[in-house]
Amino acid sequence: MTGKREQDNPLAALLAAAPAEVLTDLLMRLAAERPDVRRECLDYLKKHARLSPDQQRQTEGEELLAIWADLAPDLDEMDECGGGNYDAADHVAGLLLEIERALSRKGIEAAYRRELLDNLLPYIESGNAGLDDALYAVAYAACYSDEDQQALAEALEGMGGDWPRDHARRIYRRLGIRERYLRLRERTLVTGTDYHDLADFHWRAGEKRKAMAVAEQGLRQGKGRMDELRQFVARRARSAGDHERYLALQFDQAVDPLTGDKYKTFRKLCATAEWRLYEQKILGRLKDAWRTERLRIRMHRKEHDQAVAVLTESSQPPHAWHDTYETQTARRLESHAPEAILAYYVSRLGDLKSGATRSEYARQAQVMRQIHRLLVDVLRDPQRWRALALKIKGDNVKRPAFQEEFATIVPGWRELK
Repeated sequence: MTGKREQDNPLAALLAAAPAEVLTDLLMRLAAERPDVRRECLDYLKKHARLSPDQQRQTEGEELLAIWADLAPDLDEMDECGGGNYDAADHVAGLLLEIERALSRKGIEAAYRRELLDNLLPYIESGNAGLDDALYAVAYAACYSDEDQQALAEALEGMGGDWPRDHARRIYRRLGIRERYLRLRERTLVTGTDYHDLADFHWRAGEKRKAMAVAEQGLRQGKGRMDELRQFVARRARSAGDHERYLALQFDQAVDPLTGDKYKTFRKLCATAEWRLYEQKILGRLKDAWRTERLRIRMHRKEHDQAVAVLTESSQPPHAWHDTYETQTARRLESHAPEAILAYYVSRLGDLKSGATRSEYARQAQVMRQIHRLLVDVLRDPQRWRALALKIKGDNVKRPAFQEEFATIVPGWRELK
């Protein structure tokens, strides 16, 4: 049947009659105009033709350039427009990933890798296509040797932008090219991470005095992202037996920013006398912590009145109700301050006088279920529950979606009359 269909196909008959040079010319014309056709031809020949090892390597390199040619028009447009639509971005990102994986198998000849980098580096320099991570990943994958990596670093450094220079600096450090690393590192010392990188470099090079001088400078001058630097100095202080300095650095670490976990960690580091010294200092920073973290710390300290005060702050808008630390804590505090928690639950209902989405009605119903449980099971006041529920039900009688969500979630809602 297959042979008959081929005989009846005019194209098959024409191909069978054409000389080899004509078929070659046809495929070359099609492949020159259509990168996807070129790629398909290369893939087909790689699977079905007997190729020498040199031809196999050449085919893989040509296939890589064909993938690049396929994505280049979309990448050009993205670079010109500062990004692209979702389909274009997914298409280009997927093909870049194919190229990266092909390169990672370490079978692409140097000439093809250099040509690919020549095509790719202008887009890294522009940084306008919105695919920096994917482009850098391909550039790194194209480097098979230290010499390749150094050439890439030099190209990135020559671009002049902060991000390319940052990559260049990291390559120089990894390769141990000291002078070039230091030149780039010392021109950008802003954050604690910057100072830590330089201090760690000197420490690993055996230049411990210089490393500590850089670290101390960073503690004084670094702006943000200080965690690694503080721990670097703290470890050296502990090794030197300077417990007071070590503890002071751990305090700075704990309050930047203060969280429940950091509070507990720092408390464990302190002896009883040391905690007496630091406790009020750390509580003095509590006002600057996120609301949830203040709540965690107050609950850890069993300061339930303060926890209720944090929980019932009126500035917080209603939010998703499902299984957050805040909602769990509210339930834990019900027996301690039922009226305050009831007021908190009511505030979480939000706007009950305007129409909303079904998801918002469902959220409100979840809150209403907590109110039902508190009034009926904790306060033992079903009449109070009934009065509140009837009013809310009546106010929303013309909202069927509201009523359906509440009937599904709130106990006894349908029977309320």
